[in-house]
Amino acid sequence: MHCVKLLGQRLMVRDFDRQVAEVQARVAILNGYTALGIPVTRAVG
Repeated sequence: MHCVKLLGQRLMVRDFDRQVAEVQARVAILNGYTALGIPVTRAVG
């Protein structure tokens, strides 16, 4: 959760629907960073 705060300490928009969209964008960014850290395993032989 610390990474979410690094993307912005609080929600910038006031409208609830836009807050939801902002949180979804943050989650997508975090998922992208997580995907970069997952090793790709391949069978040898």
